[in-house]
Amino acid sequence: MLKVYGTSMSRAGRALWAAEELGLKFEHVPVGLDGSTRKPEHLRLNPNGHIPVIDDDGTIVWESMAINLYLAEKYGKAPFWPSSPADRARAYQWSFWGMTETEPHLIAVFRNRMMLPKEQRDEQAATNALESLKAPLKVLDEHLKGRPHLLGPDYTVADLNVASVLLLAPMIGVNLSEVPAAQAWLEKCLARPAAQKIGGYK
Repeated sequence: MLKVYGTSMSRAGRALWAAEELGLKFEHVPVGLDGSTRKPEHLRLNPNGHIPVIDDDGTIVWESMAINLYLAEKYGKAPFWPSSPADRARAYQWSFWGMTETEPHLIAVFRNRMMLPKEQRDEQAATNALESLKAPLKVLDEHLKGRPHLLGPDYTVADLNVASVLLLAPMIGVNLSEVPAAQAWLEKCLARPAAQKIGGYK
């Protein structure tokens, strides 16, 4: 049976979302951010000491986007896992875009407005990150005008992966009203039953 290691309040949430979206039977092992990832038993799974990690009947995979693309390829069917090489390339493209173009800025805002102790927060860093988010969000918004989903008419793993990054935006007060197509798309993705179910995990 598939095992998913990590708390849902971390990047492991996107792996849990993928497993739910695919209708997989799995065991959730809620390894937290309390130092337990540095224990020998966890380091045997991921020597980097991070979450998420999956154990799929002996296949160990870490890095959240790699996990989701693996699960989609192994267990998904079209349209969730695109059937053409061109659309699979676009799924990779948008997944990596989410990680490289938006997540660092979102994390900077999160750290400096919510996560760090107040005396360690840097409001200028948060402001700069919000400014840096405007360009990639505009790219997403322009792409989604006239499209219900990232690759066209159907919801795919690309939508799940990018939405799993951008779900931080409303949580940390990012104003998405200037990118209405992206905002509507994100709300639609986060309203999916599989996404909603992740709130029940710890």
